[in-house]
Amino acid sequence: MTGHASTSAAMENLGREAAKTAIPGTVFALVGDLGAGKTHWTKGFAAGLGFTGTVTSPTFALAHEYRGGSLPVFHFDFYRIESVEELYALGWDEYLDERGIVVAEWAGKFPACLPAETRWLDFKLLADGSREVINR
Repeated sequence: MTGHASTSAAMENLGREAAKTAIPGTVFALVGDLGAGKTHWTKGFAAGLGFTGTVTSPTFALAHEYRGGSLPVFHFDFYRIESVEELYALGWDEYLDERGIVVAEWAGKFPACLPAETRWLDFKLLADGSREVINR
């Protein structure tokens, strides 16, 4: 899933490609600075699974559900979550059990809460304004 994107549309295309590899229960941990493309990647990912609605950053809502595609996508943003207890109060373990796809932005805040088979992706904002996604 390593890739380079010079536009937001290109980042969405990387997400669409990643969706082809998703199976029920897959967890994607997205790590990277603000503006590195995590939400654009997720937009493409959800679209790649057939979701036709709007995908936005869950920064303030903390979690969004995207249903209607071939698999449900549960989109989390750990940025404003202060504790493991708060994460679990959002229903984290129930989402993991639902057998959809979990996408967690800022996943590095709570790595111990993610399953061992989590697919980690590092998002980098490069000096020329393009972005890079690196599969760990």
